[in-house]
Amino acid sequence: MVRDITLGQYFPGKSFIHRLDPRVKIVITFVYIVFIFVASNFEGLLTMSALILGVLLLSGVPLKQYFKSLKAILFVVIFTSVLNLFYGGGRVLWSWGFVQITSGGVSNAVFITIRIVSLILFSSVLTFTTSPTELTDALERIMKPLKLFHVKVHEIAMMMTIALRFVPTLLEETDKIMSAQKARGADMESGGLMQRIRGLIPVLIPLFVSSFRRAYDLAMAMECRCYHGGEGRTKMKVLHVSGLDAVAAALTLVVCAAVIFCGIYFPASLH
Repeated sequence: MVRDITLGQYFPGKSFIHRLDPRVKIVITFVYIVFIFVASNFEGLLTMSALILGVLLLSGVPLKQYFKSLKAILFVVIFTSVLNLFYGGGRVLWSWGFVQITSGGVSNAVFITIRIVSLILFSSVLTFTTSPTELTDALERIMKPLKLFHVKVHEIAMMMTIALRFVPTLLEETDKIMSAQKARGADMESGGLMQRIRGLIPVLIPLFVSSFRRAYDLAMAMECRCYHGGEGRTKMKVLHVSGLDAVAAALTLVVCAAVIFCGIYFPASLH
């Protein structure tokens, strides 16, 4: 399960999505997240799903990597879908006592499943196709107006990117510690819930120690290189908005307009 978590991983490439300005990708991701909740019927949701399908194909990242990102939250998707089966009206499909599954409940479950899967896939595209350095620069540029309120924009962007970048490292460290503990005879998969939680203690303690050690080493390395925040710093790669970014923004606006159109001219699909 630990190896299936792909958050924070970056796959180098020269695809259409890789070449987009990271600021544009962050804004498009934010707009997509907003409009995936704006979509109130299947027509609008399928329009957003068509967009994510096109983005996945254009990203150049193997599709199995996206499926791995879904595998890590499969339990959450199934649990949420099952809960939504019991909410909604319409024709009764199955009943047992006071528990009923209706056609509206099935529609709710399918709708929520597609929404969650689309959110995870589109968010994964951002981290798969944008390097940590580009994310730092883009976040700093986007939050630049906050400097008027004396907010340390560079430091905030740096902390967010370092945290995201260290997720794969910590997951790899967790996998190594779990393998070492299992080799020593530790049992982490059998027994009740409390027994499994107690079985994780030999993993969590070394993981916390290793995390603090890595954080200390990183802080020392930055201090030895005379790092003093964003004051007076220059960029090796200056971000520029190109024609590709304009095309991506235009396509996003078209899809958003289509979602609004579906919401106005089509009745709600959920009952």
